[in-house]
Amino acid sequence: MDRCGGKVHLSKQLAEAHLSEQEPLLRVQGLKKVFRSGESDLVLFENLSFEVKRGEMLAIVGESGAGKSTLLHILSALDHASAGDVYCAELKLNSLSGDEAAEFRNRDAGFVWQFHYLLPEFTAAENVAMPLLVRGRSWAEAAPEASRWLRQVGLEQRGHHRSGELSGGEQQRVALARALITGPKLLLADEPTGDLDGQTAEAVFELIARLHREHQLTSLIATHNLSFARRCHRVLRLQGGRVEEIRPESLPS
Repeated sequence: MDRCGGKVHLSKQLAEAHLSEQEPLLRVQGLKKVFRSGESDLVLFENLSFEVKRGEMLAIVGESGAGKSTLLHILSALDHASAGDVYCAELKLNSLSGDEAAEFRNRDAGFVWQFHYLLPEFTAAENVAMPLLVRGRSWAEAAPEASRWLRQVGLEQRGHHRSGELSGGEQQRVALARALITGPKLLLADEPTGDLDGQTAEAVFELIARLHREHQLTSLIATHNLSFARRCHRVLRLQGGRVEEIRPESLPS
């Protein structure tokens, strides 16, 4: 793995892969996740294998407890699988050290949770800028980027407000801007509209879809909303520890 001044450069490695649109950005091979429960093992899922091509919007559906969130955590190097491999381009995520996994998440993967996890003591602009500040950029450098991304999610005029002064939909828009400010190619969203009312959820999903198109993202969205899943390019269903692909048009609207 390339290093310079003691730091790994995962973004460079991904960029140099020169993937075509028909080649997978993500490859999952024989994935298994086991949790210890008392004196026995709980197998959440096993032998999961699938690929996600560049530019695809993939929905992951399944009942609560099926493992959707855990799968997204593994795909973003937030968690480790018990067995199997995950590749982003040619980068083997399950072989990364803790520092390397943190850099991958900071530079190459954006994550949006059901809860926004905004820092309440900071403004919307400061929350959006946080990934750049963590990277070592100065506020003078990060602030214009934060303003640009707030503009992209329709909240440029709310940048000076703290999270508690924002509505639920606005908070989730700020979280989305924060996830994308580093310019990742991979967006992972875990029930991003789960805490929102129907109209607000629709607006947030449309925003995700628009940013996906405009920024040529590869997006994986875990959702209970089958109407939203139906509008994705592909749908994977987690059920009984296995994964199967189903046709989006077969889902209820």
